Amino acid sequence: MNMKLPVVIAALLAATLTFSTLASASAEPAMSPHQLVEDVTGKLLGDIARYREAVNKAPSEAQKTALMNEFFASLQTTLEPAIDFNWIALNVMGKHRNDATPEQVERFTKAFTQGLVETYGRGLLSYSNQKIVVIPSTEDVGDKRRVTVRQEIQGADAKYPLLYSMGLNRRGEWKVVNVIINGINLGTTFRNQFAQAYSQSGGDLDKVISNWATQVPQG
Repeated sequence: MNMKLPVVIAALLAATLTFSTLASASAEPAMSPHQLVEDVTGKLLGDIARYREAVNKAPSEAQKTALMNEFFASLQTTLEPAIDFNWIALNVMGKHRNDATPEQVERFTKAFTQGLVETYGRGLLSYSNQKIVVIPSTEDVGDKRRVTVRQEIQGADAKYPLLYSMGLNRRGEWKVVNVIINGINLGTTFRNQFAQAYSQSGGDLDKVISNWATQVPQG
């Protein structure tokens, strides 16, 4: 995947989720799927505008690091209403979560969330002149509990399609549950990454979690 893409919603999801927690059709969502994507996208672009220039002009590495940490915290606050990081992390672990202790699940969730937010947060700061467009829905959501929201990142010489799989939870809130960027399924990618690390470690979950945490970019 071209990491120069404005990975705005790439940070919104990591794992392909099941829908065991989806709401009944009678729940009335506070925000529609398309509204959610537009709202979060706008807030993320605001985060970029507030921090990019300040980070680039920071007079010292210490101040740059402090500003980056502020940006990551702001980014996570923006994303949390649209994402259940705990649920995502469990699904990234896949069947191996059955072998994990509550403490291991907690540690992986923290490492996964930090890695996701920081990795894509750095990508967000490189966002430049591309335009992000949510494609209007051609059908009524009605009583559906699963929908796909389509978006495009439009650059000077190319368009990159994004597909957001969205589900309705028990509180009547739409959540992004998977993202496909330019044909790359992020849910499958992260899930396979965890499975491969588990296999290579000989089933040592502590090692997998520790290695995942050390892969978080620094500086």
